[in-house]
Amino acid sequence: MMADITPQNCDILITAREAFCAFEKAVLSAKSDILAGFRLFDFSTKLRSDAAREIGETWFDLILHKVDEGVVFDLTVSDFDPIVRTELHGQAWRTVRFGEAIREVSRHPDNITVRADMHEARVGPASSLALWPKARCLLDETIAEFAEADAETRAQFLKEHPGLADLLTNDADGALKPRLWPPQMLVPTTHHHKLAVIDRRLVYIGGLDLNDRRYDDPAHEQDSAQTWHDVQLMIDDEALADAARAHLNVFQSGKPGSPPARPPQRPFLATRSVGNEGSLLSMAPKTIEQGLREATLDYIAQSRELIYLETQFFRDREVADALAQAARKWAGLSLVLILPAAPEDVAFEGADSSDARYGEYMQAECISTITEAFGERVFIGSPVKRERALSDDRATLHQAPLIYVHAKVSIFDDFAAIVSSANLNGRSLRWDTEAGVELTSVELVKELKARCISHWLAEGDPSAFLSGTDAINAWTRLGSVNAAAAPEDRTGFLVPYDAEPGRRFGQKLPGVPEAMV
Repeated sequence: MMADITPQNCDILITAREAFCAFEKAVLSAKSDILAGFRLFDFSTKLRSDAAREIGETWFDLILHKVDEGVVFDLTVSDFDPIVRTELHGQAWRTVRFGEAIREVSRHPDNITVRADMHEARVGPASSLALWPKARCLLDETIAEFAEADAETRAQFLKEHPGLADLLTNDADGALKPRLWPPQMLVPTTHHHKLAVIDRRLVYIGGLDLNDRRYDDPAHEQDSAQTWHDVQLMIDDEALADAARAHLNVFQSGKPGSPPARPPQRPFLATRSVGNEGSLLSMAPKTIEQGLREATLDYIAQSRELIYLETQFFRDREVADALAQAARKWAGLSLVLILPAAPEDVAFEGADSSDARYGEYMQAECISTITEAFGERVFIGSPVKRERALSDDRATLHQAPLIYVHAKVSIFDDFAAIVSSANLNGRSLRWDTEAGVELTSVELVKELKARCISHWLAEGDPSAFLSGTDAINAWTRLGSVNAAAAPEDRTGFLVPYDAEPGRRFGQKLPGVPEAMV
């Protein structure tokens, strides 16, 4: 049975203010079970809805309440490479400890399972050996933070970061040091989906993880570094729920690297990969499911009027080339691309690493491809706050602090749309575990487009921006007028994206797979 997704059974949730409340409501309504997979799921996240806050203050209280009612809660969070992503590795196991705490105090301890799963793919042995000096440096930096710590503090740190335990040892004085051998085989991939199925009927799916960092509202009034624009869907459909559960059930099986019992059933779309065993030099996993990539390329080829994209990263050459080919083939086709002015780590953390530079290089290349092909038929915009910035750096654009875009939405004319956890980069479309859904109800696609565009226009009328030959002119005029106006006098949030800072910052890394970033 195919899923039938329409405006009647699909709620469009823009920013966490809408999404978190809807998720809390769905969990509160659960009668039997909740199956979930997230990159990040923090049980200390504040509850936002009035109904949930009658239960307690945080998601720990909410899940404990449901488990005590007899609801089965099964959650898999992503584990991360303990060397390269030490902090995220620690966060994953903190989530597991929260689950164990709920289990200890619940009346139904067998009803809760929380696991951290690390993707099975590993960098090949020869590549791992070549990268081992850099990995050793990262381990040394981690150890240096505890140079003056006592034995109890060091032991607690290793307990909270179990993946480091086999990589470190003690010297004659009891201080931590990296093991000399064997070199650690680094983890190039992660489970990036954000997905929950409630009572085998409600599907919560999109780009939004659960923690307080992700919380934002449509006005984006908080500090720029705390803004977070995202889109999530809540869909009431048993067929879609069945497909989503099939995707998640491999984590319950204890064999997350194995393929699902059956291929994902559209409109559920996924990316999945496994380890590329036997390759000494490989830094890439083997892709076994690429429904998100295939649907994206297919819908680009079918589009004739306006493609509208919101994405955190635009770094996939194949997608850029497909858009360029469509632009050259169809003179009436226009493109609107909404991007953050800079990646989060570059804008807010001052990242200067080789992977940050490589990502910016790849995006600059893809931007060049589409701007050359579309010419005046493309608008690339970035949202900024309607206030004047106090500095002039990568966290600002056109004299205003940026609003961080994390949404993953693709809309093709009025006939199809995709909402997912996948960015338009090779990592999301080939490597990481991702999940999304395609929408083919014209009524629902139009509603999604109007909601997304209205959000950026704030109080503006979206009708001129939705479709038709003059739509791209409306987008271009909006960008030009806003760029020339003082931040506080702009219409909505969008200004033209500036590719030059990323181009200057970017750096090509020969031999490194493009999908790495």
